Amino acid sequence: MARVLDKEVRFAFLIHDVSRLRRVMFDRIVRNLGTSRSQWWVLAFLSRDDGSPQTNLADELDVGKVALGGLVDRLEEAGMVERRPDPIDRRVKRVFLTKEGRRLVSQNKELDKSVNETTLNGVSEADFETTMRTLEKMKLNLLAALDGAGADEARDEIAVK
Repeated sequence: MARVLDKEVRFAFLIHDVSRLRRVMFDRIVRNLGTSRSQWWVLAFLSRDDGSPQTNLADELDVGKVALGGLVDRLEEAGMVERRPDPIDRRVKRVFLTKEGRRLVSQNKELDKSVNETTLNGVSEADFETTMRTLEKMKLNLLAALDGAGADEARDEIAVK
């Protein structure tokens, strides 16, 4: 039993460490572009759902509305995004990528690819596929445990990728 628990603890630390180290590496890269990882996540999300309401962005990125507002303010000042009122409900602000924002997203996709190549160096295709299936299943399990409706959304998201 203790050996199983040790594996589970090691597993949790490995997932955390890989995620943290990947973020650190990406931070170093995007800092040279005059942006932050948090700003990059806003841009990346908008590249998949341009024109998203600001409140939806906060929910999707799991940040507070005030924190997201500050990120969007800085991105808007830098010419990366623009806010527009919703055509139906003018209280709702939608966030859109600008031409400059789309250019940066394209550039960052290449940087992200580079980080992934570094991360996956020496990992066989078979091991990669097994890891992806396993992580996808774990994500579905966690979403189902948190909220049954979230599992359907995760399945849709996984199918798109």
